[in-house]
Amino acid sequence: MKDPARCTIELDGRPLQGKTGERLVELMNSNGVDLPQVCYHQALGPLQTCDTCWVDVDGQLKRSCATTVNDGMKVTSLDDASRAAREEGMDRLLAKHELYCTTCENNTGDCKLHNTFADMDIAIQRYPYARKPYEKDASGPFYTYDPDQCILCGQCVEACQNVEVNETLSIDYSSPDPRVLWDGGKPIGESSCVECGHCVTVCPCNALLEKSMQPDAGPFTAMPQRLKRPMIDLIKSLEETVGAPPITALSKMDVQLRQAEIKKTKTVCTYCGVGCSFEMWTRDRHLLRVQPTIDAPANGISTCVKGRFAWDFINSKERLTRPLIREAGPDGARFREASWDEALNLVARRLVEIRDTHGPDSIGFIGSSKASNEEAYLTQKIARLIIGTNSVDNSSRYCQNPATKGLFRTVGYGGDAGSIKDIESADLVVLVGSNIGENHPVIASKVKRAHKLRGQKLLVIDPRKHEMAERADIYLRNRPSSDLALVCALTRYILDHGLADEKFLAEKVNNVDAYRESLAPFTLEMAENLSGVPQDQLIEAAQMIGRAGSVCLLWAMGITQHSQGADTSTALSNLLLVTGNYGRPGTGGYPMRGHNNVQGASDFGCLKNIYPGYEYVDQPAVREKWAKAWGVPPEALSDHFGLDNFEMVAEAGKGKLKAMYVIGEETAVSDSNAASTQHGFENIDFLVVQDIFLSRTAQFADVVLPACPSTEKDGTFTNTERRIQRFHQVMPPLGDSRPDWQILSELAARMGHDWGYTHPSQIMDEVAGIADLFAGVSYERLEGWKSLQWPVAEDGTDTPLLYTDGFQFPDGKARLHPVQWQAPAEDADSEYDLMLDNGRMLEHFQSTNQSGRDGGTKPMSPDWFVEIGPQLAAERGLEDGSWVRVVSRRGALELRVVVTDRVAGNTVFMPIHHVKPNMNRLTGEHHDPVVNTPAYKETAVRIEKLDRPAGDPALPYHNFRYGHRTPNTGPEAEQKWRRPDYAEPPTPLSRPQKQ
Repeated sequence: MKDPARCTIELDGRPLQGKTGERLVELMNSNGVDLPQVCYHQALGPLQTCDTCWVDVDGQLKRSCATTVNDGMKVTSLDDASRAAREEGMDRLLAKHELYCTTCENNTGDCKLHNTFADMDIAIQRYPYARKPYEKDASGPFYTYDPDQCILCGQCVEACQNVEVNETLSIDYSSPDPRVLWDGGKPIGESSCVECGHCVTVCPCNALLEKSMQPDAGPFTAMPQRLKRPMIDLIKSLEETVGAPPITALSKMDVQLRQAEIKKTKTVCTYCGVGCSFEMWTRDRHLLRVQPTIDAPANGISTCVKGRFAWDFINSKERLTRPLIREAGPDGARFREASWDEALNLVARRLVEIRDTHGPDSIGFIGSSKASNEEAYLTQKIARLIIGTNSVDNSSRYCQNPATKGLFRTVGYGGDAGSIKDIESADLVVLVGSNIGENHPVIASKVKRAHKLRGQKLLVIDPRKHEMAERADIYLRNRPSSDLALVCALTRYILDHGLADEKFLAEKVNNVDAYRESLAPFTLEMAENLSGVPQDQLIEAAQMIGRAGSVCLLWAMGITQHSQGADTSTALSNLLLVTGNYGRPGTGGYPMRGHNNVQGASDFGCLKNIYPGYEYVDQPAVREKWAKAWGVPPEALSDHFGLDNFEMVAEAGKGKLKAMYVIGEETAVSDSNAASTQHGFENIDFLVVQDIFLSRTAQFADVVLPACPSTEKDGTFTNTERRIQRFHQVMPPLGDSRPDWQILSELAARMGHDWGYTHPSQIMDEVAGIADLFAGVSYERLEGWKSLQWPVAEDGTDTPLLYTDGFQFPDGKARLHPVQWQAPAEDADSEYDLMLDNGRMLEHFQSTNQSGRDGGTKPMSPDWFVEIGPQLAAERGLEDGSWVRVVSRRGALELRVVVTDRVAGNTVFMPIHHVKPNMNRLTGEHHDPVVNTPAYKETAVRIEKLDRPAGDPALPYHNFRYGHRTPNTGPEAEQKWRRPDYAEPPTPLSRPQKQ
């Protein structure tokens, strides 16, 4: 019996097989049939604007991009009418685009317009090219728009409106001289454009082009315009004499010359936890372009401003390129350059001396959430095997650990329940304390797309009205630190009103009755009193959650950086269990990971209580297993938990921790109560910092070792969805810097453990041979764009969706875990009457050691500020740009005001990025008692107006946050077709330049 999902069509007399209902252009592409398709992109779908893909379908001319196939369809592409229609379509495009390919920066082999024109072998351009009455727009920091080169295909508009869903771009095909518009007609640099690069990625020509490609992308592109313009005019006049083919042949030769010089390397982004992968195009150390691809498993063609453009740091003059050793001198201690041998010998000697004198637990290690999985493994291997301590941690202590604890308590794995695709496909997405629009923008784009195009519902709970709150179907603006009470009240309402999944609870969940009883205090009245959210809104939210077919719940530092972070994370997972939202597509809990490899650093053992793969250090069988694998007796490995980041710094301040080894973490800035943290570093006997810059933390070090960013080494990262991906070396290490895995291997050898690694793949093979969670992981299985989501069986079978056949407990059942309400560890009072919220901005990252160097993200918001709501600003006599002193119980900072309705009431907000002075001067040492995560979000302050002139706004008015988006459905080809001067090809036009 014939499979109805498959079909056979006839193309030019030969059979082709494909999927019933797929687009004809896709069937032809998958069968290797060349057909012009300038405006078609697989990630965008049919736009029908370029008119270059015409074919005859059962006797009628049709656009192949918009035609779906069915069994028995007859298609011809070689007939005269189809060919004439396609050539007419190309001629119309060339009337709007001046072909000067050999002097064009984009002639690098992927210019779709050039390649299509060359493949069609058109003899002569029939319509004359006509300039448009607009200037080239170079007002944005990273790319330009040239209306004179724009073919009005609309791919940029579709990408902006319906893939990125920032909704900035539009085209009015009915205007006399159509062009792409930003916010309806603003310059790029004054619009709502977030510089994500989607438009540049899909542009089929050079109308939208990275500034990094201009002007020296090719041998003739950098010549001055006074020489380039006459050369172009000469070539165009020559073309009229000899025809296009000879000129096209010259441009093809130029492509070959450029491709011989350009290296294209697949890598993975080193900013947030989304795990975007893409190609980097380089010539020597010049990064020409970051090029996303539809094959990238986490992001497809999507990027954000940092992943697409914020890579200037790799060539920064401030990069560390030689080891540094601190030495005392007549004018105080200073750093001097040293050889690798001297530096590593000193580190090895001092660590062994301190271990032997003060014991293994007198040394602590902080692994890097920016470094690779393999490097995290070596960090904890040195700590546990060579030093003999479990005092090893990473930056997950500052953000991720409370969420991980909540998941371990309830469902058994400390990672996202599913994939980004599950979030996309959910009926309802709930965001609690998570500003994904700025912190995880590519995931936000997936949610915005599903919300806009598929009708996915969106519920946001957050004190701050960010973009996702503005877009939400229901937005609950709760008071800070009230989330636990609010979530438990929603859960109780769902249980009390028949909205729970009782079958799921009965079959798959333990401790149900005790949990019901524990919810008794959490009435709607209690939640309203604590959160400030009216009861009717709470009921509406509970009903939305309880009635949704599938729910994905996302949370982040707005939850975890409170003194009840672990308990609130537990409550969120409890809510999902009560509604049966685990183990099915489109369901689950998703704590958003902040750093590119904060998940992997924890997975691979940089935690005080676990070996790689979440195997506990205090379990005798586990200790015996790892001891055997490492070739030592079990008693050589510590059997008790070590110190975490928080405890290490505290013990250093007391003089009990004698040495620390910090890799790629800005602990002096990131830890709460900066004064106390810096006292700990000043007090420690021996501090080693391994980093790519002389960070604030490195300034306290005795030895600084110059490491490499991910662009200069091989390895793997694990993103927020547990996805392990390979990244490849893009360029050699700068100066005498070295990859972290190599530094750690050489250090181990100097301490008597020569492991003999010559490539990170060998390290991964070692991990896979020991940790069950990674049994089937290998570099071979991660080649190209392939990835694996743990747990990975020995045969390579991975697990995109967890809990489909039970939960990670002995009986396979989940566990509802009761929690209790506790007041925040710090709250406002009569002296400190405001609560300070804090977080990240889209254009920056953490302490800006990467994003704030030489690139264009810094000018987007160069100065520090505090956001204050309009009502509070009026009460305090403040306006945009007013200078204030923000005072907490620990310190004070002076900065300017941004008045915005993103905040309200007695809550103010401050970005965390501008580290001089450091925001953590204000925060305290109070923390989540379960996991020791600092309660950064529980900081009470007062604001004092300073007698200084306001001056310019602290957040420049050209910043995208002041833009006005222009939502639409994407490019409307029908609008063009309705023009009186339009006719379908092959009919010629009188004014093709206007369409």
